[in-house]
Amino acid sequence: MTNFKNTKRLLIVVDMINGFIRGGALADRGIERIIPETVRLTEQALAAGDPVFTFRDCHTENSPELEAFPPHCMSGTWESELIDELKPFEAKMTVFEKNSTSGFVVPAFQELLREMPALEQVLILGCCTDICILNLAVPLKNYFNQIDRRVEVVVPKNAVETYDLEGHERERFNAMAFTLMAQAGVQVPEQVTQ
Repeated sequence: MTNFKNTKRLLIVVDMINGFIRGGALADRGIERIIPETVRLTEQALAAGDPVFTFRDCHTENSPELEAFPPHCMSGTWESELIDELKPFEAKMTVFEKNSTSGFVVPAFQELLREMPALEQVLILGCCTDICILNLAVPLKNYFNQIDRRVEVVVPKNAVETYDLEGHERERFNAMAFTLMAQAGVQVPEQVTQ
């Protein structure tokens, strides 16, 4: 079991899985543009000894979320697996399966957060900006505010992306999500250079 007691920086990779990028009802190949930056920051975090968490959408057959979205990323399928570019790092990551749009509500994630009293920064990457990224970053910042912890929550714009469809235009929904996150105290720089 990893000891997170002295962890100061945490990297979280959200839903960089086949079902949102390579194939399936909710896949958008446009999200591929953030793969190089995701790989770079993942390699960098691991080289620095920082923990890397990853969330993977893994829905059950009875998931209420499937009433709002078409069936996608079902547990145990190719869609719910990390993309090939991140597979080499999977054994060094802490992997969480989620059955909702918010990784924050995964009990095992919250347990590990409590084991990080020295945490100073959380960097969040992945997709989709206006759904799973927003639904992780804002509750996470709210959580730290509630317990009087000054922890930076950072979402670099060049390392997150959303899908593009009629009625869900990529640029507009990204901009909306960045505005909402910034208003909640989440940092949304153009990029990080760490």
